[in-house]
Amino acid sequence: MENRRLFVLFISVFFGCVSLMAEKSELHQRAEAEAASHHVASARSLYIRAFEGYVAKGQMEDGVTCGVKATVLYYQENFWKEAFDLLRRVDQSIAAGHGMASSKAALRYQTSKERMQMYMKMRKSDRVKEQLAAMEANVNQANDESLKNDLLYHKAIYYYTFGQTSQGNAVFKEMAAKLTAEGDYDKVDKVYQTLLASGRQSNNAGMLNQAYSSYMVWKDSVTAIKTAAERDSLKQVIANNEQVIADKDDSLSARQLTISGLIVLAVVLAVVLVLGAMVLMRYMVTTRKQKKTIELANESNALKAKFISNISSQLEPTLNKLDDSKPEVKALLRFSEHIQTLSDVENKSADTDDFQNTQVQPLCESLIEEIQPKVKDNVSLTMTVPKMEVKLHKEYITYVLRHLLKNAAVYTPAEGKITLEFKKRSPHTYQFLITNTGSVIPQEKREDVFKPFLEIKDLTEGDGLGLPICKQMALKMNADLDIDPAFTKGTRFVLNLHV
Repeated sequence: MENRRLFVLFISVFFGCVSLMAEKSELHQRAEAEAASHHVASARSLYIRAFEGYVAKGQMEDGVTCGVKATVLYYQENFWKEAFDLLRRVDQSIAAGHGMASSKAALRYQTSKERMQMYMKMRKSDRVKEQLAAMEANVNQANDESLKNDLLYHKAIYYYTFGQTSQGNAVFKEMAAKLTAEGDYDKVDKVYQTLLASGRQSNNAGMLNQAYSSYMVWKDSVTAIKTAAERDSLKQVIANNEQVIADKDDSLSARQLTISGLIVLAVVLAVVLVLGAMVLMRYMVTTRKQKKTIELANESNALKAKFISNISSQLEPTLNKLDDSKPEVKALLRFSEHIQTLSDVENKSADTDDFQNTQVQPLCESLIEEIQPKVKDNVSLTMTVPKMEVKLHKEYITYVLRHLLKNAAVYTPAEGKITLEFKKRSPHTYQFLITNTGSVIPQEKREDVFKPFLEIKDLTEGDGLGLPICKQMALKMNADLDIDPAFTKGTRFVLNLHV
């Protein structure tokens, strides 16, 4: 009896420990909650503490997961050095930890993959290739099929991103064929959807078109495979029944029953084949319609932009004949000019010849001098820009900075402060910060200020096209223009340049 009690107690303690290990730590849960609320800095700090806690307890898999998530939050804000340093710490912890070589290889695969993701964002092809080689070595040592499929996927992304379409097609075809052969159609479909989403997110039209075409071909082939499989299955049933007829040739009643069954199966087979053909035809028609709809939408957008541009050009001669001393006429002329500028920027691709080596400090000084007469009394207008030469689209940069500084001059009250800063965030990322202590743009309107024609405005008070033009110019320069959500004592515009 005593032994039985001890056994029950041991089982309870064992499963209690297993349950405890399976649960996420408090730091891990808090980090996920902060990340879901977009509190990046606090989420990152909690993930690092959770990583350290898991490593101390020997829970390497959870520790590596938290370390990698913290790394992502670092390089999302362009803290590249901190991201690489943290990954080195994770690798050191894996090496120092206990466990089989295959398990360690699977964990190192995660850190190599994250480095690969960072180098992809930095557009360093050679370094991405090095990380892919490291990932392949880890996969071979881990001997994990899911990691092998993941490696094939990231190889395809690498080839497509750096314009090696034929290699990307070959790798993606290998992965799709492998998963299709295993009958895992849902997973192949999910991988294609992920690739399409990646193409849309990176604005990679070539990758998106190639992925969409491959997806359509694969979808048609899978539908045909499924139909063929159903047909073969029914044929096998028929063959089995025919064998039963041959084996029971001495029983007339059994033979008649089997023949009746064959007739029914033949009818079912015919119905299934007809339905399958109808479904396949309907799907193909729907797919072609969707493709046509996308093409028409693109043509419509191009025609819309051309129409707006033509309207602006048609109005300009007439507007120039009006009395431009009147505020209403001035507003119309300015509105027409802004529409033409917006249309030109949307329809034009930034050529490499448009980018030139530019001394940033003199450029900013000239803009500060230009804006000085427009600020209100006792407004502090300062500039923190190092002496540095950067390859920039000078026309677009000048337009964007001038407009943001003019806005700051308008909305900053007397005794306020306007600051222009320039920083180097990484080897290929630079940042302009335009800060003012004027009115705060409400959170719910921060995305709308970059979109044109959202509301009817009194043109004499501004047409609302300045920021949309700046946003389009930023996109054409491979840059990001946003409002800093963390700054609450006014408004801070952040222009991140990826050179």
